[in-house]
Amino acid sequence: MFCYYIGLGYTSPGLQLFNLGKTSYLWIGFLCCSLLIVLVATLTVLYWYKNNWSKHPISKTLERHGNRWYAVASDINIEYRRITKFTSILGQTKVYITDSWIVKVSTYNMDIAYQSDVHLTLHDTDSHAISHENMGPVQYVSITVSSIRDGVHPFSIRLNSNDYNDLQTKIQAPIRNARNIVIHQSLSDKFLDAFQNQVALNEKYSVPADMELEQCIGCMQTTSDVKLTKRCDDATSGDCVQCYCRPMWCRQCMGKWFASRQDQERPETWLASRSPCPTCRSTFCMLDVCRIVVAE
Repeated sequence: MFCYYIGLGYTSPGLQLFNLGKTSYLWIGFLCCSLLIVLVATLTVLYWYKNNWSKHPISKTLERHGNRWYAVASDINIEYRRITKFTSILGQTKVYITDSWIVKVSTYNMDIAYQSDVHLTLHDTDSHAISHENMGPVQYVSITVSSIRDGVHPFSIRLNSNDYNDLQTKIQAPIRNARNIVIHQSLSDKFLDAFQNQVALNEKYSVPADMELEQCIGCMQTTSDVKLTKRCDDATSGDCVQCYCRPMWCRQCMGKWFASRQDQERPETWLASRSPCPTCRSTFCMLDVCRIVVAE
């Protein structure tokens, strides 16, 4: 901006900005302020650049978690590249939770905490009748992150309540809810509860005691505990088809698969709908999902 007015002062004979006899003090003050801003910005960058950017505010934030800020930054970058990280974006604020770190990035600031050092407290929620994302009701959850490490100030993260369960699976420490704040379940969470309740009422599927059950291929965290067996009707009638796949899924992953195959615009039809088997594509309904029990 100030370069524009410098050129204008030299080239415009009508203004004659650099003729001190005719130049108003307002223009001179404006030019000096412009030059001062550029000078301050330049000196600030040079100050941050000293000792390999060790004076930069982000570098100082990282140094609170280790002796060398670039070693901490490298560790965060490695974990950030993994697809297993948790991500929440609200407006200009982004929250990333990796295997070891909690990172909050806003427009002018960045907060970092090491997971093993933090205490998490659910301190507030706010609900709105209409969301800008889906025009439906929405609830936001605010969680305070307090670190036991010296120099790390507490900060707050805010996220959609629909992401709360995903956050809990990624956080190592429990989230304290001393005020007994009620968190609304998402539509998917409500369906998963109804799905698992129905599976608990269905007939059981017995397996031999010497049969070794594999890990669920959906989450690779729990042992497969359901088997698709046609129970809703006779073997030769109805829309469902007998599935001959071995047990490879847990109840939660099977419920998520079932929900993902439904009409997302008509959730009232999910419980009575059908889905293809995730492995062989045989059609099944909720009554065909049987819990596995080991025969005595």
